Amino acid sequence: MFPERQQGPHREWRAEVEYLDSIFAPNRGAAYTVGKVNGDHWLLYLTNPTDEQDSTSSSDVETDTDEPRAPPKIINSEEQDYTLEILMTKLSANARSAFFFDLKEHATVADAQAQGDKVSKNLAIDSLFPPDITKLDAYAFSPCGYSANALIRPAKGPEGYYTIHVTPEEGWSFASFECNIPVSHYATSTEATRTLPDLRTLVQRVVDIFQPGHLSLTLFITADDGSCEHEGDGQHHAPVDSAHRAFREALGPKGYKRTDKINYEFGGYDLAFASFELR
Repeated sequence: MFPERQQGPHREWRAEVEYLDSIFAPNRGAAYTVGKVNGDHWLLYLTNPTDEQDSTSSSDVETDTDEPRAPPKIINSEEQDYTLEILMTKLSANARSAFFFDLKEHATVADAQAQGDKVSKNLAIDSLFPPDITKLDAYAFSPCGYSANALIRPAKGPEGYYTIHVTPEEGWSFASFECNIPVSHYATSTEATRTLPDLRTLVQRVVDIFQPGHLSLTLFITADDGSCEHEGDGQHHAPVDSAHRAFREALGPKGYKRTDKINYEFGGYDLAFASFELR
């Protein structure tokens, strides 16, 4: 919202891309703008991780800057890579008020953490996932603002995290939620979904806390040609299509309408992007 106040190279996307390109080997990175250039969009930079150094030095590689750069081929791991991000603006006055704190002038880090724990419990942030598998570290800033990092350790399945950042000032209020716990897009009777929220429920819980007027969601997921999600309609759908349906069914009853929907396919990954606003 205030790029001119950032330190370089973070004032514009092009400068950030040039900086990252200078770090990685030629043609190792690829930059994308997902969404409307003149509206909500998500900036993405992909690199191809490798355990081996290129045998060819940069001086030996000929590149044509006029040619489009191909996306890097992502090396797949055995575990599914899954990242959900919810970016929210125009938070309601009621939601924003919870993140203004009257801390003492000489408040300690312990005071800020204690206040962070208090607001986490009051707003059920500590219950986004079952509390018995969640270790939450929250911090309340003075005079306003909030940050939380949580580690999730399910009895079965991979461990992961979620992280939240909030700036509540009127006029530029913002909250972000990011999580890498693979969740089912629709609840089933399996043991895993009895302990973890499905995607639809998780989105609703986050939105209920922050009550945004506008939000965008992205799901970045390992691609598997044979993968599918079993939905409530009894049908099987590709994960990104299933995610879009879960987004819509989570937010539609809350009074939101979808303003953008995009699917991307990368080397080894799929991306679902959607924007919503209150009617």
